[in-house]
Amino acid sequence: MKTNLKKRVVVTGCAGFIGSHLVDKLLLDKQIVTGIDNLNTGQKRFLENAFKNKKFKFVYGDLLNLNLLKKILKNVDLVYHLAANADVRSGFNHPKKDLEQNAICTFNLLEAMRHNSVKKIVFTSTAPIYGDVKLFPTPENAPLPNQTSLYGASKLYCEGLIQSYCEGYNFQSWIFRFVSILGPRYSHGHVFDFYKQLKVNKSKKLKIFGNGFQRKSYLHVKDCISAIIIAINKSKKKINIFNLGCNEFLNVRKSAKIISKKLNLSPKFSFTGGKCGWIGDQPFVFLDTKKIRNLGWKNSINIENSIKMTVDWLNKNKWIFKKIR
Repeated sequence: MKTNLKKRVVVTGCAGFIGSHLVDKLLLDKQIVTGIDNLNTGQKRFLENAFKNKKFKFVYGDLLNLNLLKKILKNVDLVYHLAANADVRSGFNHPKKDLEQNAICTFNLLEAMRHNSVKKIVFTSTAPIYGDVKLFPTPENAPLPNQTSLYGASKLYCEGLIQSYCEGYNFQSWIFRFVSILGPRYSHGHVFDFYKQLKVNKSKKLKIFGNGFQRKSYLHVKDCISAIIIAINKSKKKINIFNLGCNEFLNVRKSAKIISKKLNLSPKFSFTGGKCGWIGDQPFVFLDTKKIRNLGWKNSINIENSIKMTVDWLNKNKWIFKKIR
């Protein structure tokens, strides 16, 4: 499905896993794209195709630089805000990072938009905003209990900030709460970690955080991007919030078995213990996606195949392990 929007857009976090796929899709749809990334975790290599397109401009910069953002956002119709610190597991080791890279950067972006009268923003939020929710599958209007991670808390703050700008300055927003995303250019998460242990470090033992019975839902990046485009085209409220995920889930042990079999390996599994993999981990992630499905979207790739396709990409792109430490 093609985008049905004006032509000039900005993508923050454009060199990231999801951001680079979005850039490719927007350029395919003939949009004029300016991407900004500080390359802390993003990879210029992910933008190889984009750099060949005259409609793409890359800006190396940080969203903490408000003056830079004000310059970039001149004559822009829509902002896709994907830049963030997404290191959920290590969040409590560097709490300031979630505040700066998620909350303050989002505030700066909104202020730069207001300065330039840019009224439309797409924001990639996350399933961890639901904290230790007990309602499954979890709908968008679920009561929000205790927050369990600084990452989730910072994303929830960003959601609130964006909604406030929609009310106060007549912005329009599309907010997407993701499960974990898989697919080509995947550069962090459990598949990456397991592959690194087994193939890069050649370990005979696979260390798994928690007891391995954590149940998670995942989504292929191709389906993630298609859902975003469909929602923007079909949902026209002032504030539009959507869960994105599959109608299935699996536990970490099952995922480890799929990865090991795909690699033709039989490692011994070891577990750190406990129902959570780390402080802030959600032992069960399963989102209700009826709202986006009612717009005509459905995922085309199931979780098992998403895992296998991610392993295939890692097999062909081992350079990523030298870039990501």
